[in-house]
Amino acid sequence: MSMASTTTKHQSGHPPADGETLNPVPPGEKTWGWFAIFNIWANDVQSLFGYSLVASLFISYGVSGWTAFSALIVAGLMVMFFVNLSGAAGEKYGIPYPVLARASMGVEGAKLPAVLRAVVAVFWYGVQVYFASTAVALLIRSLTGIHGGTEIMGLTGIDWFSFVLVWAFHIVIFWRGMGWVETFLNIAGPFVYLVMIGLVIVLWQMSDGQLLSAAQTIFANPEGTFASEVKGFIAIIGTMVAYFAAVMINFSDFSRYARDKKAMVQGNLAGLPFNMILFSALALLTTAGAAVVFGEEIINPTEIVERTDSVLLGVIAAVTFFAATVGINLVANFIPAVNGIANLAPAKISFRNAGLITSLFALIIGGFWTSFISQFGISGFVNTLGATLAPIYGIMIVDYYLLRKEQLDIEDLYDHEGGQYYYSNGWNKAALTAFGMAAIFSVATVWIPALGILSGYAWIIGAVLGGVIYRQMTRSLG
Repeated sequence: MSMASTTTKHQSGHPPADGETLNPVPPGEKTWGWFAIFNIWANDVQSLFGYSLVASLFISYGVSGWTAFSALIVAGLMVMFFVNLSGAAGEKYGIPYPVLARASMGVEGAKLPAVLRAVVAVFWYGVQVYFASTAVALLIRSLTGIHGGTEIMGLTGIDWFSFVLVWAFHIVIFWRGMGWVETFLNIAGPFVYLVMIGLVIVLWQMSDGQLLSAAQTIFANPEGTFASEVKGFIAIIGTMVAYFAAVMINFSDFSRYARDKKAMVQGNLAGLPFNMILFSALALLTTAGAAVVFGEEIINPTEIVERTDSVLLGVIAAVTFFAATVGINLVANFIPAVNGIANLAPAKISFRNAGLITSLFALIIGGFWTSFISQFGISGFVNTLGATLAPIYGIMIVDYYLLRKEQLDIEDLYDHEGGQYYYSNGWNKAALTAFGMAAIFSVATVWIPALGILSGYAWIIGAVLGGVIYRQMTRSLG
């Protein structure tokens, strides 16, 4: 779709003079087909943290394998529906999330959700750098046989070396530009499944064929009831939707590169349900197999690979787990963080400078993962971040579909001194008020025991509340 076919005063095909990082993607650069979108989700789902989260959900909620598996499939379908909604404007107008947010929050007010998304992205970025480094550490130990050593902040010398190496590798990839990012994603995605399938086969042999039966019951609470299964089902859906909360609000950062709407929709359809089904099944079988073979509930696959004492599997697994985790970092964390940081001063902060800022923060955050963040609890950590971002999603969707009927003025989105999105000194007070009220309540459902019955719905509650309050406030203001 060309820029000339959209509702805009800017008909020349050249982006507004507002800094190159956030400019609309020109028609000639909208080249991503359905497979590129598919691989966004392949890499997003397949990370080491994603595996650890899925494995922890099997263990934490004490439900049967089928209940957990079904919940993960439902979560994947819900996320697919939500990203099709949030990505439509990006595909149509070629604009990133921080610019889209200006329509509802104001050209200055959009800095708040952009910064919040960037903070979450930088946080995740550092965590994923750490998880990717565990794969490199596995590779070094598999090849050298060196284990143990003095620990500093929970990491040995090999762990720290691996961490810094992975951190530097990310910088090299993003320095090469989005073309390299797309190529890396297309290569990394499919290979993870080969390793996961190989690991399942090894565990199947080591468990004397008991792996499948164990996957059905090994994590289930023997005293569980139908009510507890339903409660666990809802909680797993809620946590997984919250896990994708950040990508759901900023999917326009990626859909803006899609060739057309059909490519986006087909990529999401093939990418989300398929990857959730296959990856969740492999994660369930692997976690159950490890519990049978080693007698422990291990949620990090690199630890499982190390226990198999297979050098060949260790080397292959390390390389592919590393590639997959770097892939999700580029998709879900690096790009949103760069766009959010650049939005603070679009004309001054370039793509590369924003990337360096992101990397510096990630170096600190990733280094502190084992000493602080990992003690926080994976589910609570994920649900809190999701509940914080959820109202932004609801506000953006209501604004784009109900108020603006899918029509935006590109030139006004880049006008910081006037235009229809300037509101009150650049801030839309109705949207900001709706965000604040909804975010406080949705986060409270995660942490206040009296609201615990709603915790599985934290993201849905935040998104719906944000949208409803915003809609009502805009009506009252005329």
